[in-house]
Amino acid sequence: MKTYDIPLVPGPVKVPEEYLAAYAVNYGSPDVEEDFFLLLAENQSLLKKILKTDCDVVIHSGEGMLSLWGAVKSALSPEDRVLVVSNGLFGRGFADMARSAGASAQVLEAPEGEFIEAGALKEAIRSFEPHMITAVHCETPSGLLNPIGAIAPIVKESGAMFVVDFVASAAGADVRTDEWGIDLGLLGSQKCLSLLPDLSFTTVSAKAWRAAEKVGYEGYSALNPWRSAISDRLTPYTHNWHANAALSIALKKILSEGLEKSFERHEKAAAYCRGRVRGMGLSLYAKSESLASPTVTAIYVPEGWTWRELDAALRKRGMAVGGSYGDLAGKVFRIGHMGSQADMELVKAGLDVLEEVLGTQR
Repeated sequence: MKTYDIPLVPGPVKVPEEYLAAYAVNYGSPDVEEDFFLLLAENQSLLKKILKTDCDVVIHSGEGMLSLWGAVKSALSPEDRVLVVSNGLFGRGFADMARSAGASAQVLEAPEGEFIEAGALKEAIRSFEPHMITAVHCETPSGLLNPIGAIAPIVKESGAMFVVDFVASAAGADVRTDEWGIDLGLLGSQKCLSLLPDLSFTTVSAKAWRAAEKVGYEGYSALNPWRSAISDRLTPYTHNWHANAALSIALKKILSEGLEKSFERHEKAAAYCRGRVRGMGLSLYAKSESLASPTVTAIYVPEGWTWRELDAALRKRGMAVGGSYGDLAGKVFRIGHMGSQADMELVKAGLDVLEEVLGTQR
């Protein structure tokens, strides 16, 4: 199995040894032991600080997509209407999820590399009258950081439930769950938290709890059983104690660094990446600097290369970056400078390799 000295994929990211060490410990049974419930409660409290919320936080055992599916299935009734704000693959994906739950979905798609305009959102809300509005903070496949705060007042005025995927932004960019009126906020462990892809997190507002109670979904990803799991000392399945132990270390490290300093570290790595890339004559997918994500940079595959050729050339030199998906497959590649990879030395080393590889075509 090949490993890479310069890991810059946009998740799962490089996992620090101190986090991995938590998996080498023998713990007790999370189903019955008080220490586990205390750990789970502490992790919920730490996540609230990072996500800037007083809402409940559900910690699921499973990769980040679990939180997306759990939110949709838990809070949507078949008669509901969902307005999907989109400028990428994960944005559009909410429409498929909503329809799988029997709801109606309408996609409000932004022009390529851009975000929706406020007027278009207001008109879509007026005509469609959605029960739920979904959006993605960081569209990882396209490297866009969307201005959720700018549309939050419009969503609030509509009265619709607001669902936001901040899987690839939280802890690397400012997330203001309560200020933005997010009812269901969605996060995974393998991006800016720098953990293995084995935990997912959902912030749940009072409005979202009421919807979940009405729907009554009871599957593995359901939110309802977690509302009283800690107080009742009863989880709906055997949780991942090892992952929660690693999560505790990661959250405390982020808070010890300080959120603002974490954001600054990500911004500096991203700005450096964008500057170097432009200096090589490459084009960014983001149409404006304000939309360029601090956690991942999406770059058009340069002329004269296919993505497959470029990827192979980089990997030969020990560097791993990401391709993209859907409409951007083969057109865009991505450098992930999030979490442990928001490291200037690592990013510089990667961009030196990229420049060297591209120079072989001159």
